[in-house]
Amino acid sequence: MKMRFWAAALAATVVLPFAAANATDLEVTHWWTSGGEAAAVAEFAKAFDATGNKWVDGAIAGAGGTARPIMVSRITGGDPMGATQFNHGRQAEELVEAGLLRDLTDVATRENWKEIIKPASLLDSCTVDGKIYCAPVNIHSWQWLWLSNAAFETAGVPVPKNWDEFVAAAPALEKAGIVPLAVGGQPWQAAGAFDVLMVAIAGKDTFNKVFKDKDADVAAGPDMARVFKAAEDARRMSKGTNVQDWNQATNMVITGKAGGQIMGDWAQGEFALAGKVAGKDYTCLPGLGVNEVISTGGDAFYFPVLEDEAKSKAQEVLASTLLAPATQVAFNLKKGSLPVRGDVDLAAANDCMKKGLDILAKGNVIQGTDQLLSADSQKQKEDLFSEFFANPSMTPEDAQKRFTDIIASAD
Repeated sequence: MKMRFWAAALAATVVLPFAAANATDLEVTHWWTSGGEAAAVAEFAKAFDATGNKWVDGAIAGAGGTARPIMVSRITGGDPMGATQFNHGRQAEELVEAGLLRDLTDVATRENWKEIIKPASLLDSCTVDGKIYCAPVNIHSWQWLWLSNAAFETAGVPVPKNWDEFVAAAPALEKAGIVPLAVGGQPWQAAGAFDVLMVAIAGKDTFNKVFKDKDADVAAGPDMARVFKAAEDARRMSKGTNVQDWNQATNMVITGKAGGQIMGDWAQGEFALAGKVAGKDYTCLPGLGVNEVISTGGDAFYFPVLEDEAKSKAQEVLASTLLAPATQVAFNLKKGSLPVRGDVDLAAANDCMKKGLDILAKGNVIQGTDQLLSADSQKQKEDLFSEFFANPSMTPEDAQKRFTDIIASAD
């Protein structure tokens, strides 16, 4: 069956049972404000509105680092929204422990989330003391290098096939007036780029020993020294980016003003919105073309405890709608992420998305640092790499020492 007919049929089977007499408005907060993100979240809103309820959009600009404190403040301050986005992992631990977030175990059990959500680590990251507190909606992997084919053509060099070739091409790009590597000014971008370099250059075992086992000796060792040297190359190549937001950096690649960007697969939404075609206008290298690994972090929705019975009922409807097969397809095709369900048809996926699906099928995955580090440890890491990328006088050796101290005290 063609996908559009298949999706429409599924939508009908999903939506009709949800049409309720107690339909209500439900405010949903999130930080999806770029063009591609807005197009994707509109699919969630459309699916929820079709149940007879009303999605009241509470978008907060500035990415997660700006949005999360606002979301947390509202929940702890007695002004909760109906649902809110976080990255599934440890960001909401304290809210769960305080009894401010709703237990979704009944919904998850009724709809067999443990059987349909793949990999299992996604739902594990929503689980505290055996109870499920969030609905995962996608798999977002950080481990991608996005390259502008036009930029390399202008510079007169071939499109690189891996990180080393990219570094070698940097002088030709600079000579052509092109920034080799676009890295925006938000701290999470620099920290994320470092994590990607770490997996590509030092490998999965080192990544897990450092972030999962909190092994400070490995963090201080020679494998990590090579990663910090690569980070120094990335810092030099990113000089002249002069933008703040991640999607502005992506736009530099789209317009050929930058040769490449280390960014998660959500960048695909921006390329798609600009009408760019994977393999023709841009090239994607999972694992920087060195080590094809993807992380299985991503986004999830949490539901604050509410006194209003109608809104509480609407929360259950929204949780179900987010994980409905047709909703998963529509949202993730526009977001550039992979679905959390292993039973949906993604025949319309582009070349880059198919690469991600293939890596996922092979099981060559790692957990995201949001799942492995507390919010406090993650913030320390972001602050370090934000400073490192902004301050050329900080040596790789000094940065590695500070990084080791963070890992030694991480929780």
